[in-house]
Amino acid sequence: MNLFAHFAHVRDRIARAGRDERGIAAVEFAILLPFMLTLYIGAVEISQAVAADRKVTLVARTVADLAAQATSISTADMTNILTASTAVMYPYPNNKIKVVLSQVKINADGIATIVWSRHYQSAAYAPNQTVTVPTALKIPNTHLIWGEAEFEYVPIIGGAPTDLFYKMTGNKTLKDTIYMRPRLSESVSCCT
Repeated sequence: MNLFAHFAHVRDRIARAGRDERGIAAVEFAILLPFMLTLYIGAVEISQAVAADRKVTLVARTVADLAAQATSISTADMTNILTASTAVMYPYPNNKIKVVLSQVKINADGIATIVWSRHYQSAAYAPNQTVTVPTALKIPNTHLIWGEAEFEYVPIIGGAPTDLFYKMTGNKTLKDTIYMRPRLSESVSCCT
């Protein structure tokens, strides 16, 4: 075989390889797979976090709403109201939810103080402790039921606390607060 024939043969093989499209789909898939997995996992993680945040809002609303519908709350009723938060948070772990339910009195000067406060896996406020409420709710000589919920959301994808990915996604503390007026009386009396 002469040198020109050899170069022609190599040139033909290179041209044929350039027209061969059998492996293009596999190469494209290999290039796109990490991007598609990141999008999928990110979408799952975001939707889980949004769902957990919505549950926290529902917990705060539920405990405040249940208390606002009563004129008097017994010890058993208070226990049931506070533990209802675990049912609302389902399927998220109930050992990560913290709930505080309080009644706030706003005096003639617009100063808000705690009348009573009860908690679930958290700390309650002390009676007569001054607290801050939104200005629009400071109607003199009225009472408010104050529901607070907090949940520590742990991402599905994370890793060790020292990993960079964990530091970006890490545990998130989700919180919500709601105020309601008592519905059936001026205030709600509570167990001691």
